[in-house]
Order: sequence, then structure tokens, then C-alpha cells
Amino acid sequence: MRIAVLTSGGDSAGMNAVVRAVVKGAILKGCDAFVVREGYEGLVLGNADEAYVPHAELDTTAPAEVRDPSFIQNLRFGDGELLRDGTGDYPGGRSLKGRYIVRVGWDDVRGWFAEGGTLIGTARSAAFRTPEGRLTAAYNLIKEGIDAICVCGGDGSLTGADVFRAEWPKLIKTLRAEGVITDEQLNRFGHLKIVGLVGSIDNDMCMTDLTIGAPTALQRICEAIDNINSTAISHSRAFVLEVMGRHCGWLALLAGVSGGADFVFIPESPPKGESWEDEMCAVIHRHREVGKRKTIVIVAEGAHDRQLNPIHSDAVRKVLAERLGLDTRVTTLGHTQRGGRPCAYDRIMPTLQGLDAVDALLEATPDKPSYMIGVRENKITRVPLMEAVAMTQEVTNAIKAKDFDKAMALRDPEFQESLEGFFITSMLPDKPVLPPAQRIRVAIMHMGAPAGGMNAATRTAVRYCLREGHTPLAIHNGFRGLLDDNLHELSWLGVDGWMSRGGSELGTNRTLPDVDLGAVASKFQQHNIQALIMIGGFEAFSALLILENGRKYYPAFHVPMVHLPATISNNVPMTEFSLGSDTSLNALVDACDAIKQSASASRNRVFVVETQGGKCGYIATMGALAVGASIVYTPENGIDLATLQDDVKWLKTRYSLDSKGKSEGRVILRNEASSSVYSTEVIMKMLKEEGGSLFDARSASLGHTLQGGIPSPLDRARAVRLSLKCMSFIEKQWNELQAMPAKARHAKSDSAAVITIQGSAVKWVPVQEMVEHADMKNRRGVHAWWEGTKVLVESLVARPQLI
Repeated sequence: MRIAVLTSGGDSAGMNAVVRAVVKGAILKGCDAFVVREGYEGLVLGNADEAYVPHAELDTTAPAEVRDPSFIQNLRFGDGELLRDGTGDYPGGRSLKGRYIVRVGWDDVRGWFAEGGTLIGTARSAAFRTPEGRLTAAYNLIKEGIDAICVCGGDGSLTGADVFRAEWPKLIKTLRAEGVITDEQLNRFGHLKIVGLVGSIDNDMCMTDLTIGAPTALQRICEAIDNINSTAISHSRAFVLEVMGRHCGWLALLAGVSGGADFVFIPESPPKGESWEDEMCAVIHRHREVGKRKTIVIVAEGAHDRQLNPIHSDAVRKVLAERLGLDTRVTTLGHTQRGGRPCAYDRIMPTLQGLDAVDALLEATPDKPSYMIGVRENKITRVPLMEAVAMTQEVTNAIKAKDFDKAMALRDPEFQESLEGFFITSMLPDKPVLPPAQRIRVAIMHMGAPAGGMNAATRTAVRYCLREGHTPLAIHNGFRGLLDDNLHELSWLGVDGWMSRGGSELGTNRTLPDVDLGAVASKFQQHNIQALIMIGGFEAFSALLILENGRKYYPAFHVPMVHLPATISNNVPMTEFSLGSDTSLNALVDACDAIKQSASASRNRVFVVETQGGKCGYIATMGALAVGASIVYTPENGIDLATLQDDVKWLKTRYSLDSKGKSEGRVILRNEASSSVYSTEVIMKMLKEEGGSLFDARSASLGHTLQGGIPSPLDRARAVRLSLKCMSFIEKQWNELQAMPAKARHAKSDSAAVITIQGSAVKWVPVQEMVEHADMKNRRGVHAWWEGTKVLVESLVARPQLI
């Protein structure tokens, strides 16, 4: 099969990761890979020269021990310089001028996933919208022998792909009738295989949680909000931020949640009152009344009131200035939201989606629909492309019909939860919601090592408590702080700036409650703790298990207790994501991008980079996928002499295949606990010795830089969502407990539970049930969803093919 990939519509970070994955995935499956420059316009323009250059014209010299010479041909095709200069020449003397459908090899997409935008270009094609244009595109594909296309773009681009596929039988019959293709070609290309991936910063496609580029765009917006916050506080100003989102308010909403905004305007859910001015002013006046010095209002570019009258940022500024007397500024972020390097998520998920797209094309048959490759929570999904497009267009139609309830219902459940979370965490009611009899004293504690999102989760729980009438108690410095009576009530304004703060504002350590379980129970009674939220890693899980077992001896522990996983190691059993792991991956990506740049500048240098993670290889493995590491060492797999020998052999082979003067700097990631003998320094010295004239070696340790920094928007948004679910769980368990007779009031075992993300669902797992899924000795789960990723990392650098 010959597979082509094109990008269409607005550019988004992560598109290059898709192209890279499709090209490499196709070659790994034994297919020929092509890129189409300038989107659908490139399909119509085709190639000025019809001559196809076979592999035989390329230099395929390789060491004798390499066992797959055909793969080396694809590896050497292009030598990694394709499209770096759109006006330059194709390696081997073939000019790119007038060529829009270009065959590519392995090294042509070297390092692409670290680049923003789309390196193969995108353009709006008026010609492709016409039957004549699509007929020309069909001819160009047949001429190049291409029978499968992967399209990365928005709903318009994917609709165009499906129309093209539906018209294909008619188009090729027309071409045969005109005599421009043969009967053989008519039979061979009777079915066009198409798969779609959604590249859109707006996250406006239904039936997928996140579109490619949306997480990076959200990160750009949150960086702007974090920067604006300091000047807003300094001058007690109001800022109105306009963000993209013509038909979808995801960016505005999630930026509001993650950035701690005061008010947001989104197309799907306009202010409910007749006057948006009154509603906004009432909320912001209340915030100012309690002492808040800054005001942030976020406006999606497609925002409107309930009568569909546009709400512009300038109008919002005018209302804030004239009615509330606030010194107000407007900031329009514009196309800065599209640009910049992709975040870790927009490298990992597009890579997995691109590889799955190749599989979907290989499995395609005429009776199957064209699929859209999406993602639900952490699971790559395939859904019929036109079903997703139709539902997306239905949202737009519902908004036009002023049926905003339907528009919200058509969005994914997380969108609705995020909106509810925003209201809960940003709006302070005049009086608590619950009557005094239903109010709870909720203690909040951080445990283990600090992780991004801990403070965001705490802020959410505190604000929910104060809204409902519960009392939020901060326990400082973990169980040691509890034993020292280091507790105090948290206030609504006191946690205002916590969304963007890394580390742990409450302080954290690894002390477990069995240091003095009786004294801990006594402190529960003394401070009348009626519920406990522990935010942390494996220590919090272990502490919850100890407290639940302690219920047999201490009645004080018969209260709802929850663990919200937060650790960069992501080693809590049965959950696929812990707060802080996304922030840590972003920190690793930033560091390794800089290291790789240095290594590439030296051309033939290998960096052995040590990461944190304890005895869990999540950060090293997923980080390797995100930065294109050549080798990854984890505690789960360990390191032995045979492995090191194979790795040296692979590096020697790979560097020998690089074009002279064009070697790539390469990175090896090593988890800190991979081996007690083969340390980072030992591996580096060994590579330096064995590399000889082919490559040099250096080492770097990222250390605690992976724990620090500003939390990523995904960790902040996830913290809000999971924290609210924790509070809902506590209230449910508390009400069940209160319904029991006072003398027989015993908490059920499932009232001590861990909130987990499993596949596409959020599930509560009783702590006792989690024990059988935990490797207590190595402090990690028995099974990990990412276990097969190491094999994928090695495949994407051609290790199996070159050893």
C-alpha cells in the first residue's frame, strides 16, 4: 500500500507529530509513505514531473550485519532534509518546485514532532471544492499509485475527505472514460481508503475528548493569564482576554478553570439572564467586596448573549470601567495561541493516533466507514468520521437555534463538568447552600513528594466546601503536622492564587500514620475531623490503607476518606493519570529539547539523561516517546550487559547510516532506579569509549526540576474535575453514615477509596481492593497501561530493524 498524509485547515501544534507517526508507521508496516504539501491544494496541483524515482537510485550502503536492507532504503530516502526549505531542492537533485505529492523516507521526518505548525504546509483550496478539482486530485493520486490517505484537519477538512471518498467510484469511472487511466488502474484503485485525525486548537470536534493542538493552545493562553495576573494584582486592574473559539468555547472555559478567571463568555452557554452586563457585574462586585484585587474575564471570539448578539471584548471592558469603575485593559491573544512548540501531550497522543491511523487504513474495506481517530480519557478510539462531523455541526445548529441546553448536551460530559466546576470555584454565594445539619468538617492533607496540581485540587475542594457550607481544614506538613496540631481553616480568598502555584502550599512529607496511629485517631477526635482528603502519591495510598485497617480499633476513623492521586511518578495502582505527571512530562520535554539541540549542534553526540520516577518507569518511558529518545531504561525492564551490548551495536549502526556531516544528536533516558550497578555515569563512559569516531557521549541529571515549575493546564483542569468528584463522594458517604443509628455508625469499607482514571471512565476503587493490584515492595501497580510503550519507542527509532 502507498499511504499519503496531508494537513488541512488551520495549523495546530501536533500536526507534525501526526505526519511523523504516519510516515514511520507506514514504513514499519512495509508501505510506501508520501506527504502532500499545502493540503488539498497539493492534491489538485499534483506534480509537474511524472517521473518516479525508484529506490535503486539511492545510496543504500549499510553495515553487513544489518539484516533488513529494504528497510535501509526507506531509512536513507531523503537523508532527513525534506521540506526544511520549501523553495530548495530535494536531496539527490530532485527539485521540490512544482512537486506537491512527495515520496518520503524515515529520516525525512527526523525531529518533526518538536516543531509547531505543519511543516508540509496547509492551504484553503477553492479548487478542491469543485467536482473538476476533485477529479484532478483523483488523477494525481492514481498517477502516484496512492490508494490511502490520512487527513489531519478540522471538521471542514474531514468532511471534504469523506465527500472525496464517496465520489471516488464516479471519479475513477470518469477518468477511465476520458482515457487518462487504464483498466488495470481502474480495478486496482477502485477503493480509496481514508482516515481522519482532528487537528484543531478549538477542540470543537465531538466524539473525542481532545483535538490535536488544543492542549498546547490552552497552555499558551494559561501562560498569558499567569503573566497578566501579576500586573493585575499590582495595579488592582481588570483584564479582558479574547481567545479563539468561533463555535466552541472549550479554550475559554478551560482557560477560565485553569487560570482562575472571574467570568467567562462561551458560545454554548451564554449568561442566563436578560442582561449579561448585570450578571457579570454582580459576580465581579462580589469578588471585589471580599477583597480580591484582580479581575480576569475571558471572552471566546464567538461569544454572544442568548439572543445571539455578539459579545465583544471591548464591550466587556467598557462595562467594567463604567459600571464598576475598574481600570480595565483588553488583551487579544490572536494567533499566538496557535504557535510554539507542542506540549508533551500534543506529541504523545498525536503519535499514538498517527500509528493507529496507519492500522485503520490497512484494515479498511469498501464496506467499512471512514474512521476518525480520536481519544477518550487515555484510550485511542475509532469512530465513524461522518458521525463525529454530523454531531459537531449539530452543536453549531443548536446554538443558531438558541437551544443552548442541546448544544451543551452534545459536547462531551467533561465539558459540562468543567463548566459546573468553573461556577463552583469562581463564584462566591451570599450564603451557604446546605443547612447546618448537613455540613461537614473536611480535612485536606498533602502527602509524599510535591506535584503540580496539588494546590489546584486543594483550592477546588476549599471553594466547594465554602459554597456548600462545609468547613475546610488545612493540615500542614502531613501527619506530622496533624500530630503537632498544625491545622487551620482555609478561606475563599486565601486560596485564590493557588491554581498556578507548583509544589505544595500545605507542605508535604512521607510520614505514614502508623508512626503513632492512636495519637492520629486522638487528633481526629480533638479536631472533629468528619472527612479526609489526601492528595499525594503512593504514600497517600499506603496511609489510606493504614487508616482503613485502623477502623477496627479506632472509631474516629469511621469517616469518609479519599485519596486523590498526585505524583509525578504516576505510580498509584489502577489509575492511568496522577496529578503532576503531565507537568513533569512538560518539564522533561523542555529540558530534553534543549539537550537535544546541543547534541544535534555537535552532530554526533549522545546524551544519557537521568529522570526521577522511583521504581516506576512512567516518566522515562512516556518522556522517551515525547522527545524521540533513542533508548529508554526503566526499573520494570532493568539493565543487563547483553542489553547494553545491543544498544551500543544499534548506536554504531545508526550513526554509520547518517549522511556525513548530518548526524543527529540523540538522547537516552534512564530512570534513576533502573539499575544499582549501571548508573548514568557508567553508561555514559561506556558509550564514550565504544563510540570511537562515530559518536561522543555526555550525561545530564534532571533531578528535582521535574517536580517544580508551574502546573500544566491539563493538571489544573484535571485537579478541578477530580477534586469535585472527591467532594461529591464524601457527601454521599457522609449522608449514608448519618442515616445509620448513632450507636451502630460504622463506615463501610468502600467509604475509604481512591479516585482513578481507567480508560475512558473515572472510577472509585475501595482501598482494600487496590491492594491486590499493587506491588507494595516496588511502590507501583502490578500492571501499567503504558507497559508496551517501550517497544513503541524502540520501533520509532528503528531499533528492531537495525540490530
